[in-house]
Amino acid sequence: MMINRPVFISILASFALLSPVAADPRRGEQNEARQDMRAGKVKSLREIEANIVPRMRGMQYLGPEYDPSAQVYRLKFIDRDRVIFVDVDGRTGSVLRQR
Repeated sequence: MMINRPVFISILASFALLSPVAADPRRGEQNEARQDMRAGKVKSLREIEANIVPRMRGMQYLGPEYDPSAQVYRLKFIDRDRVIFVDVDGRTGSVLRQR
């Protein structure tokens, strides 16, 4: 049985929408962080990381999250068996809390 090209492309596009990458909510966070940074609302993630990561000596950096409504970056670290979150004000770069 032959499937015509437009139908085949449509099927492939449907599978792409169901992939884990498409369903990843962090993609939306990344886009919103980028938009806020370009609009001058927040500092870039690179600036935030350059300031915070060196302070967390001996800890492994696991990555960031971004809360666009609060304009707060959350950096995640691991220290032996403890996970540590550092919330950073995206506008000023100052640490709001560490837990």
